[in-house]
Amino acid sequence: MMPWTDRAGNLSLLKTATFVVTLVPALLLAYYAVAGFPKGAVTSSLLGPRPFNAAILHTGDWAIRFLVLSLAVTPLRRIGQWPRLILVRRMLGVAALGYALGHLTLYFFDQNWDLWRVASEVALRIYLTIGFVALLGLVALGSTSTDAAIRKLGANWNRLHRIVYGIGILAALHFFMQSKADVYQPTLIAGFFLLLMAYRLMHWRGFSLNSPFVLLAIAIGAALATAAVEVAWYGTATGVPPERVLSANLQFSYSVRPAWWILCAGAAVALLGYVRAPGKAQAQRGRRAPAKAAA
Repeated sequence: MMPWTDRAGNLSLLKTATFVVTLVPALLLAYYAVAGFPKGAVTSSLLGPRPFNAAILHTGDWAIRFLVLSLAVTPLRRIGQWPRLILVRRMLGVAALGYALGHLTLYFFDQNWDLWRVASEVALRIYLTIGFVALLGLVALGSTSTDAAIRKLGANWNRLHRIVYGIGILAALHFFMQSKADVYQPTLIAGFFLLLMAYRLMHWRGFSLNSPFVLLAIAIGAALATAAVEVAWYGTATGVPPERVLSANLQFSYSVRPAWWILCAGAAVALLGYVRAPGKAQAQRGRRAPAKAAA
């Protein structure tokens, strides 16, 4: 089965589009690496004066983005009544692994392939240790994502792949720690992770994800939790008073804080749940049926 075909071997537009999307960050990185090089001068690239560091950050950012996108598939399948989304979950997860491996490979390259130096850095710097553990988890998931591995592991496959939630926490923590002072992007990623985990928690507790009221409550709760994460991080890591962070969340002249984006995304999903509710879909099909019969 090719990345652009379904299990029947037919061309899948959904898989093709997703496959292209997973390649775009790598193609952009390649373009950034070579654009504007006069006679091979590395520092003149669009990646700036530290191209390898920029490339390391680029691949790491996209690794966690694709990880979050892979976690979004199951909730969106349930809420949007889109069962075919399952076709791209594995592809998104493998993309996350690929960019994470590229992230590590570029770090090795930046360290002149000095294995002992890299090993000591990973052992001594806690944020690197956390990131490396998350990478090992992704390797475990990626190596067992084939159809053969699924058949061989049976019920244990689902148990193993639940570690993706722990990997998400570790990856977000790694993102926060390496970002240091400016944690806008890590907070945004953490907010989306909290939103996706809230969908799963409510589903496991028996709440209907087709209720716009439940979905809106999840959106509000995830947004508040995102703001709390931002306050807690700035308070513990930089000593910024909580009231200053909360005040920034209520001012829109400079930027829209992550909590508001999470609220907007959650509200959009609530609207999706309302539009795609099973009862509405059945009613629409019922209205079309008499029209066809009359024709």
